Amino acid sequence: MMDCLIKFLSFLLLSLLISTNFIDGAPALSHFCDRNFTGDSTFRANLNGLLSSLSSNSTNSTQYYLNGFYNASAGRNPDEVYGLFLCRGDASTEECRDCVATATREIIQLCPAQKVAIVWYDYCLLRYENDDFFTTMDSRPSEFKQNAKNVTVDNVTEGKLFNAVVIKTLVESAYKVTAAPSGSERFAVKEELTDYGNLNTLVQCTPDLSGGDCNRCLLIIIGQIPDCCSGKRGGRLLTPSCNFRFEFNNSFYNQTYEQAPPTSPQVPPPPPPPTPVSSKGRSSVSAVTIVAIVTPISVSAVLFCMGYLFLIRRRRRKKYESVEQDNVGNEITSAESLQFDFATIEAATDNFSDDNKLGAGGFGEVFKGRLPNGEEIAVKRLSRSSGQGVEEFKTEIILVAKLQHRNLVRLLGFCLEREEKILVYEFVPNKSLDYFLFDPEKQGLLDWPRRYEIIGGIARGILYLHQDSRLRIIHRDLKASNILLDGEMNPKISDFGMARIFGVDQTQGSTNRVVGTYGYMSPEYAMHGQFSVKSDAYSFGVLVLEIISGRKNSSFNLTDGAANVVSHVWKHWKNGTPLQALDKNLTETYSRNEVMTCIQIGLLCVQEDPADRPTMPKIIKMLNSDSVSDLPMPTQPAFFFGGGTKESSVMPTSQSALVSVDKALITEVYPR
Repeated sequence: MMDCLIKFLSFLLLSLLISTNFIDGAPALSHFCDRNFTGDSTFRANLNGLLSSLSSNSTNSTQYYLNGFYNASAGRNPDEVYGLFLCRGDASTEECRDCVATATREIIQLCPAQKVAIVWYDYCLLRYENDDFFTTMDSRPSEFKQNAKNVTVDNVTEGKLFNAVVIKTLVESAYKVTAAPSGSERFAVKEELTDYGNLNTLVQCTPDLSGGDCNRCLLIIIGQIPDCCSGKRGGRLLTPSCNFRFEFNNSFYNQTYEQAPPTSPQVPPPPPPPTPVSSKGRSSVSAVTIVAIVTPISVSAVLFCMGYLFLIRRRRRKKYESVEQDNVGNEITSAESLQFDFATIEAATDNFSDDNKLGAGGFGEVFKGRLPNGEEIAVKRLSRSSGQGVEEFKTEIILVAKLQHRNLVRLLGFCLEREEKILVYEFVPNKSLDYFLFDPEKQGLLDWPRRYEIIGGIARGILYLHQDSRLRIIHRDLKASNILLDGEMNPKISDFGMARIFGVDQTQGSTNRVVGTYGYMSPEYAMHGQFSVKSDAYSFGVLVLEIISGRKNSSFNLTDGAANVVSHVWKHWKNGTPLQALDKNLTETYSRNEVMTCIQIGLLCVQEDPADRPTMPKIIKMLNSDSVSDLPMPTQPAFFFGGGTKESSVMPTSQSALVSVDKALITEVYPR
């Protein structure tokens, strides 16, 4: 009880002290604190020295690493502290200096006993930690702020178009920032005339990041616009390594700002020796004032703590008594909140008319539809012979509905009536990747920059499934026909009917019912039913090689000198002619470094031993690498067949027939 009272009073007094300091300057936008330390320690002395160094270097632009950026460290392990400040690229010297001075003073008040702290202001951020974080991309923690005013839109579709305009403009600025060489100022502003007014945008990364890490950081936070700022006239998202801001009809940045030419990094001077911190002059609040404040609220604080402890205990007891019942109830509520009635689906698709049919397969049929509010949808009507039960179907719905990423198709709901099992997805207008990639008349629409973006988008979508979503998902059926393309030709992974959830510590699963598509299956999955993130990596590798070559995995036969796209590309790699595997439509548009990087990534992903295949975080890093020489060399892939008509598989002969068939159908095989 006494601890609770002390914490309450401490918080109140700290709030009073901070509010007195905010009177004369703009308050912090947000802050974050972590990892407590004892108040009177060596770390505290080192921190004071570091903050003094940061503050003094904000007044002397000749000592900057770059204008508006400086990093330094103080002390030795285990009490060493690392810190930096970053000013907005359009801030004047005076604005930067004043902001950093305020930050170095107030961060101690906001985070009085923490080893990790970051504070964001309009013109700068200041950050310190007890671990070396320099040159490391950190997109968490993240904080967002919104303009209170909304943009007037007529329907859901119009709202999505609005978000797309904002995202497109921010992404264009992000590319401008990340294209700058290392050591350059990573800051850009942009003004765009749109149907909703003048759109002003700003993006920035810390200059110590590589172009690839800056790009990754910005794309991560820009992808959160539908969650943080949908339909708002302005918004910003702040992280330790990057940030963005947008406003309509509000030129919030310095209009005279011009992008500075790249400058060479300078070595920051060492921080001054730690100086003791005097407690004098820290606050103008007298002891008499403190007593006068504390006395009237003491009784209220005690009552507050008693009530708080009572509620916590009751909540814990209730949680342990009915955790299973609550979980079941939540699942049912989540599923039913997504349910469409059959009459709505029937009306939206004009009674499943052939004119609205988008495609068909072993799973059933897909129809285009339009809801009463004007939103276009894709309706997937599962065949009654699909074998999936109602409970399995509901589980899949709840799973997919929780996945939210710009490179995943979004599930809107489902229908379970009249023995029908129907999935309702967002409508993606440009069909699937295979529609363009394997059609000689449409291949030319996918130039190399577009294909490179598609490869990157698919990789980011898989990374989200494997690592960044609330659940770890193994897709198990990645292929060109399951990659849909939106109006801007951005890829969206679809069809999660075969996906499996992994536990937090789980790395591998197994099944006696192997489902998927031949040619994309990894050998350990096809033969033994073992699946993991590495089996998805194998499928991704096959997909990458198809995108590069423009040839379908099943389009080969042994008279071509190769059994599939993997052996086709490997043959050219081994012979020292990898670029001969490139789609002939790309001869005028391709980047040699990017193509070679993607070929190498594709071959690394299809290696026989799962341990040799890269994980998705490593694949993302490879895609952002500036040099092919930084990548490991691939070994002979799995499912490799030599030239001519004689098969020479790396697998046992008795199993060769299993992998030589490559049907673009969802099928089942029972492993040995």
